[in-house]
Amino acid sequence: MRRNNDRSQRSELKKEALIESLKFPKDICMGAIRVTMTGNREAWIENYRGLLEYTQEQILLQGKTCQVCFEGTGLSIDYYTNEDMKISGCISCIRYS
Repeated sequence: MRRNNDRSQRSELKKEALIESLKFPKDICMGAIRVTMTGNREAWIENYRGLLEYTQEQILLQGKTCQVCFEGTGLSIDYYTNEDMKISGCISCIRYS
């Protein structure tokens, strides 16, 4: 199983190197989540796959290759579509796992 994981990591690194050399945007080509912040009060998120948890203290999103967790107080989702969303409130922490 470890051998498959090593191959997968090497494949991802090769893919990333090719995208970098061609100057293509990584968020589009690799499906990476893009987070744009305005201070600690607003966040715009693009390329997410789904919403896993939603409370006023925590919003957990699934991406293609990772999860992103927003923590804070008074968090709310102002709008969302299949491609993007806007989170507002007092954001104190963003974690990737």
